[in-house]
Amino acid sequence: MASEEASLRALESLMTEFFHNCTTNERKREIEELLNNFAQQIGAWRFCLYFLSSTRNDYVMMYSLTVFENLINKMWLGVPSQDKMEIRSCLPKLLLAHHKTLPYFIRNKLCKVIVDIGRQDWPMFYHDFFTNILQLIQSPVTTPLGLIMLKTTSEELACPREDLSVARKEELRKLLLDQVQTVLGLLTGILESIWDKHSVTAATPPPSPTSGESGDLLSSLLQSPSAAKLLNQPIPILDTESEYICSLALECLAHLFSWIPLSTSITPSLLTTIFHFARFGCDTRVRKMSSVNGSSQNSVLGQERGRLGVLAMSCINELMSKNCVPMEFEEYLLRMFQQTFYLLQKITKDNNAHTVKSRLEELDESYIEKFTDFLRLFVSVHLRRIESYSQFPVVEFLALLFKYTFHQPTHEGYFSCLDIWTLFLDYLTSKIKSRLADKEAVLNRYEDALVLLLTEVLNRIQFRYNQAQLEELDDETLDDDVRSRVEQGQLQQTEWQRYLRQSLEVVAKVMELLPTHAFSTLFPVLQDNLEVYLGLQQFVVTSGTGHRLNITAENDCRRLHCSLRDLSSLLQAVGRLAEYFIGDVFAARFNDALTVVERLVKVTLYGSQIKLYNIETAVPSVLKPDLIDVHAQSLAALQAYAHWLAQFYSEVHRQNPEQFISLVSTALEAITPLISSKVQEKLLLSACHLLVSLATTVRPVFLISIPAVQKVFNRITDTSAQRLPDKAQVLVCRALSNVLLLPWPNLPESEQQWAVRSTNHASLISALTREYRQLKSNAILPQRKVQLEDTKVIIHQTLSVLEDIVESISGESTKSRQICYQSLQESVQVSLALFPAFIHQSDVTDEMLSFFLTLFQGLRVQMGVPFTEQIIQTFLNMFTREQLAESILHEGSTGCRVVEKFLKILQVVVQEPGQVFKPFLPSVISLCMEQVYPIIAERSSPDVKAELFELLFRVLHHNWRYFFKSSVLASVQRGVAEEQMENEAQFSAIMQAFGQSFLQPDIHLFKQNLFYLEMLNTKQKLYHKKIFRTTMLFQFVNVLLQVLVHKSHDLLQEEIGIATYNMASVDFDGFYSAFLPEFLASCDGVDSNQKNVLGRNFKMDRDLPSFTQNVHRLVNDLRYYRLCNDSLPPGTVKL
Repeated sequence: MASEEASLRALESLMTEFFHNCTTNERKREIEELLNNFAQQIGAWRFCLYFLSSTRNDYVMMYSLTVFENLINKMWLGVPSQDKMEIRSCLPKLLLAHHKTLPYFIRNKLCKVIVDIGRQDWPMFYHDFFTNILQLIQSPVTTPLGLIMLKTTSEELACPREDLSVARKEELRKLLLDQVQTVLGLLTGILESIWDKHSVTAATPPPSPTSGESGDLLSSLLQSPSAAKLLNQPIPILDTESEYICSLALECLAHLFSWIPLSTSITPSLLTTIFHFARFGCDTRVRKMSSVNGSSQNSVLGQERGRLGVLAMSCINELMSKNCVPMEFEEYLLRMFQQTFYLLQKITKDNNAHTVKSRLEELDESYIEKFTDFLRLFVSVHLRRIESYSQFPVVEFLALLFKYTFHQPTHEGYFSCLDIWTLFLDYLTSKIKSRLADKEAVLNRYEDALVLLLTEVLNRIQFRYNQAQLEELDDETLDDDVRSRVEQGQLQQTEWQRYLRQSLEVVAKVMELLPTHAFSTLFPVLQDNLEVYLGLQQFVVTSGTGHRLNITAENDCRRLHCSLRDLSSLLQAVGRLAEYFIGDVFAARFNDALTVVERLVKVTLYGSQIKLYNIETAVPSVLKPDLIDVHAQSLAALQAYAHWLAQFYSEVHRQNPEQFISLVSTALEAITPLISSKVQEKLLLSACHLLVSLATTVRPVFLISIPAVQKVFNRITDTSAQRLPDKAQVLVCRALSNVLLLPWPNLPESEQQWAVRSTNHASLISALTREYRQLKSNAILPQRKVQLEDTKVIIHQTLSVLEDIVESISGESTKSRQICYQSLQESVQVSLALFPAFIHQSDVTDEMLSFFLTLFQGLRVQMGVPFTEQIIQTFLNMFTREQLAESILHEGSTGCRVVEKFLKILQVVVQEPGQVFKPFLPSVISLCMEQVYPIIAERSSPDVKAELFELLFRVLHHNWRYFFKSSVLASVQRGVAEEQMENEAQFSAIMQAFGQSFLQPDIHLFKQNLFYLEMLNTKQKLYHKKIFRTTMLFQFVNVLLQVLVHKSHDLLQEEIGIATYNMASVDFDGFYSAFLPEFLASCDGVDSNQKNVLGRNFKMDRDLPSFTQNVHRLVNDLRYYRLCNDSLPPGTVKL
């Protein structure tokens, strides 16, 4: 015993030293090594058992338990059965003796260690493992301990980690499922008895004055007065111990519900009991009591009781999230919903909005979150199921949800509720689309609710009704919240933009269902705010320095600020609804849309004429941005109606187009004054975007002859005028180019006036590229630093405009592309001549290659074969191995981008059908395999790899016959003649590269390349080709299996399983008779007996689900055996 005593003292002093803040890292490592070595010894557990029963040092206890954990999970196979029996009997005794005094984290760890033994040995060698847990739960003294053991068992046995064989995992789940009914019965009993025991004493409260109005709804929800009466009982006041037991029981239930299937074991009495506890969350009296008494103990108690509500809601949500509901369980679900809506009614029960909101503020935040989750699950998963029950009042439910939504105490809570409404509106929309016959009936049922929702959401975005809340929203900083970025498809937005956008989505969805209602709700509100804005003209006075807005009283300025903010939001709303006026409903809703467009044209012209964006105001920091924003939003809203204008044009261009011509001309009068470098960028860009839409979407034939447009032409081609900011310059040039290039709608080819337009386009491009074309003569001379910078600016400015022009017509008619290329031809040749001079300036090369890539994508036919060949040859000559290495290795991301763009250009080239570019294939492949691939193969960085492998895939996919010459005859006589193979060495090298990429950690590249191989197999039967089948097939299968075993790309398990099946299915016989035995023979870390078991368990199935299941079983068990074998005890070390 002395040695144990001495070891304990030594261990305690080591532990104290280890955690002392003066101990160096070096010394800590030494101690760690010593402790690890001690733990690996065969008899170390005996010492640890002594340590556990004899020490009060938390560190020592934790260390001792870790030794046991290691022994049980990794070395149990090698422990003599006598020792195992001793451990199985000692640890539970230890737990029973000390569970009241141990710190909770030590007690929980000890429970986990005992459960780990059960995981290995129950029921064969540890038959009373589960019975012991049930006994602990049933004995009042040890109930909490039993519940902790039960929850740990559920966590560790139902969803075990991979350190068990598949067969054992399946056995454990089956054993646990057999116990579910008993366990649920016990837990129901515990919760019910505590509730009943404490309920008896609670006196019945007098009826509340408001209970009358809610009685009717409640009985309609619950169908039975007795249930309502039961739920109306006051909530019992629990002592701390009962509170603790209930929270443990609810935690157990939540975990059990996460994996047990819905079945009748989950009884109505259990559900009712859980709902009783859910009421703890919406009981605000507890908080009030605790705040009145002021003692900290009471407030802690209040929080604990709130927590019971949260735990009960977690249980409910676990059940709710299961989509697969057996028939016999549907009735239970209905009962659950009825009970939850009773709670929802309890939370929102009050006619006075203020009190509802303050009640929600008093509730625990996580309770509200859980409740909102419940509502989301109800609408997204179960509404379609429940709506058909006549006894479920959906409309009343929506009324409660409405109250709940609009009294949320936080913005996040409100957003989450808007999400639920969006789900509901989507559900309605798809229901109507699938049952068009009942459309009216469905809409009539929900019409009132939807109109209410629309009105309230619109009120919520207006300062007029909701100023206090809206002023809290941040409109300065961009929100990096990933969730909102993904949902909205936006890159970044401020909190205010997100609020507005989510609200407008709801408005738009209601508009889709009830167009006339929505319009008649929204338009008058817009009108009111427009009146204020249009009335500002009378307050504009001329002062010495310009125009000034003569509104100075603080109160008036504040009211104007709110009105302008609201107008800006409502303009966005009107723009968002534009899509509901076009297409089939154009004629039916024509008058509404015309009213809107006329108002918008009037407002934009008014803003430009009285130049509100340049006006002086009393509070410039507030009112000036407001005025600019309204002007910009009015232009943006008008732009949203471009498709409507285009449809209007095609309907009236033959009869009386006067109204249309007047709308477009007025809009252009509003745009032109804004196209100036003196105008604020926000406003300038809105004007440019509207101009682009008129030129591209509407395309009226008279656009070019409008003086306003000619003015813009002159402004852009005049070299003395100050250049617009880059973005605006690009947009205006795109608009002008499109006016000349795009075919006019509704006119035959003979009336398109191509000759005149072609001449005009050539002179436009000539003016835009004048300075750029002059660079050609000096390109060869060495340039001074200053001169070089100027040259770079010219190149950047010109190419960004030209690239955009080409991109915008790349999908248009041949004629448009021909004219475009004729105008650009000289600039393209200049670019090619300049390219070699800038090959070492990666920023310039990057822009040039972007331009060429766009040319190849949009105008390769127009460029013609000889010139295209010249371009490719120039690039191939310039990108020598040295140049590639310099770009990739030394120039950082820009250099890599240059190479990536070059590879992208080659992707376009190798995809071209026909024989034209086939002569380039050998040099493209040799560039890839001999020059680019060796540079990037060994680099861990993903740069360039994705583009290179896409190029290799395109080479194979679009040029299969370059490798496999298949004759028609051979394919007729399948199996008689193997097709001829050409360029075999190149094919093998490409496949080798794909194989290598699977050995690298980059998961995106792995996924992409696996997809490419599968694609080649689907389209070209890659895996069936003789060369692949005989020399590569099983190498690939081997690599994929190794990847699964190493768990390096676990996210792709499913894809890897399917690919393995597709490869193996080419030659199942070979797979089962040769590959599998060889694969197992080569596996290290497992003995021959284990290899035989692995082989036997892999059934010879030939269907995909069974085969992939077998693969995952093999991988799991192989890892499990290695884990067991690695942990057999090495030599002995003493402390």
